[in-house]
Amino acid sequence: MYPFSYTKVADLDDALAAGRRGGRYIAGGTTLVDLMRETVERPGTLVDISDLPLRRISATPQGGLRIGALVSMAEAAAHPALRTAYPVVTQALELSASAQLRNMASIGGNIMQRTRCGYFRDVTAACNKREPGSGCTAINGHNRTHAILGTSDHCVATHPSDVAVAFAALESTVHVLGPDGPRTIAFGDFHLRPGSTPEREQSLRPGELITAVEIPAHPRPLASGYLKVRDRQSYEFALVSAAVALHVRGRVIQQAKIAAGGVGTVPWKLPAVERHLVGKRPSPQLWTEAAELAAEGARPLEHNGFKVDLLKRTIERQLSTLGGTA
Repeated sequence: MYPFSYTKVADLDDALAAGRRGGRYIAGGTTLVDLMRETVERPGTLVDISDLPLRRISATPQGGLRIGALVSMAEAAAHPALRTAYPVVTQALELSASAQLRNMASIGGNIMQRTRCGYFRDVTAACNKREPGSGCTAINGHNRTHAILGTSDHCVATHPSDVAVAFAALESTVHVLGPDGPRTIAFGDFHLRPGSTPEREQSLRPGELITAVEIPAHPRPLASGYLKVRDRQSYEFALVSAAVALHVRGRVIQQAKIAAGGVGTVPWKLPAVERHLVGKRPSPQLWTEAAELAAEGARPLEHNGFKVDLLKRTIERQLSTLGGTA
C-alpha cells in the first residue's frame, strides 16, 4: 500500500471541497481498501464521507423509493418498504458478498465497485482499465468469467455488482452532487461501456458525489425477483444473473423490465426481451421465445461461450418463476 492522507468530513460542503482538491471518497471501503492493498489503486487523499446525512430510505412524491448513498447493503435488504415493493432489489443484495461485507458496504459504493477481473487486480498483467494502452491480457487469457456483451478490443471485464443489475432493470436514477450543483443520471447511462477508454467506468464528473439511488414508481401488481447462477452458493460473483419485474393485468403482460448480470461490461438491460413480452399472455412458449433474444450481439471468448446458452436459460427460468402461465 502506498502512502496517502486521510480526512473525515461531516457535511456535504466540506466533502465537495475535498473532492475538488482531488480527494477520493470512501465510505465502507470494502472495495477501495482492497485495491489499495494490492496497489491497483493509489489515491493521494481519502475523504471519509461516512458521517454525511445520506442514510435514509424514503418514499418519493411520485410513489417510488429513494435510497441514500450511505445506506448499507444490509439495511437496504432488510427495509420493509423495499422488501414489499421491490424484492428484486433486496434479493440481489442478499445474494451479494458476505453478511459482514453487507453490513459495511454502502449502496453508493456498491454501484461504484470495480471489476473482479484477475488481470485487473494483478499489477504484473497488461490491463487497459488499470493502465491505458497496455493491452488486455484477458482477451487471449483465461476468460471463463468475463463478459460476452458490451465488450471491446480494449476490455472484456464484467461489472460485478448484483444490485446494480436490479437497479438497471427498474430504470432507476442516480442522484449526484458536485461543484456545478445537483444532477440526476439515468441508471442506464451511469456505467460506461469500455470502448477505447475502459479506464472511464462511470459518467461522474470530477468531484461529484453520489447522494442517492431512486427507484421510480412502477404499476401494480409487480412481480419481481433476482436469480443468480454461480459456481458456488455463497460469496461468489455471478456467472449469469437475471433481474426481472413483470406487471401482468387481465392475463396480459403490460410491462416487463429485465436486465442481466455476469455477462456484460455494465449491468445489461434487455430491451428486445422486454418488447417481445409486452402485450402477450404468459406461457412457457413465450418465455422461451423471449429468452432467445437475450444474447443478441454476444461476442463470446475462448472459455466463456457457455454463457450464451446459460444466459438464455437463466432468463427463461426467471420469467417462468415470476410470470407462470395464463
